[in-house]
Amino acid sequence: MSNEVLIEKVDGVMIITINRPHVRNAVNRNVSYGVCAGLDEMDASDDIQVGILTGAGGYFCSGMDLKAFVNGEVTRVEGRGILGIAMTPPKKPIIAAVEGFALAGGFEAMLACDLIVSARNAVFGIPEVKRGLAAAAGGLIRLPRFIPQKIAMEMALTGDHIDAETLFRHGLINRLVSPGEALNEAKNLANKIKQNAPLSIAASKKVIVEQIDWSRDEMFKKQEEITSPVLKSKDAIEGSKAFSEKRKPNWKSI
Repeated sequence: MSNEVLIEKVDGVMIITINRPHVRNAVNRNVSYGVCAGLDEMDASDDIQVGILTGAGGYFCSGMDLKAFVNGEVTRVEGRGILGIAMTPPKKPIIAAVEGFALAGGFEAMLACDLIVSARNAVFGIPEVKRGLAAAAGGLIRLPRFIPQKIAMEMALTGDHIDAETLFRHGLINRLVSPGEALNEAKNLANKIKQNAPLSIAASKKVIVEQIDWSRDEMFKKQEEITSPVLKSKDAIEGSKAFSEKRKPNWKSI
């Protein structure tokens, strides 16, 4: 992995940092494959419960490196999209910590994250139409599922930027913080999540992500298929015992 992607592991949390601040963390091939490798490592590690995706130098990610694109460089992971997250998000929870710009492919990578913490002065957008491109890394598909369709349509057709306060009002952003504090707040959120049972976390994320495609007739059956192992697990007993005994649970499924 190149130094264009930094990986830090602290107490069950993996922090993946795009490290190209001189180009506002624009994505080249090394960055896409580096982030993808970090996400795969996170999912495979028993020691990591939550991930954070962020950028260095006060920027999240300005999207695809257009110079690399013009030179013929493939800036996405084959079969998985930009940063290896657009088409195949990780199984474990991932939080986007956004400062500065989250544009184009960077915005789309953020949409693939489970939670979003943003600085109040951050700027967002899918400006692909201004470059003769299309927001095909998830922007055109995910965004209208998360915010009102008319707002998503305006963003897609004008390519204009939108501010963090507006996206927060529309429910896309979980936490708004002072500039420079996005990563710290993402760590606080990650620390809350990692205290909970790993099996429960994984099942809860899976249900919420997949239920959008379930019909009314099948939704409880499909949910049961995912959650039944959780209810039968040692953690279900441990969590109940810990609550009654007023102590911190010792999860068995880590």
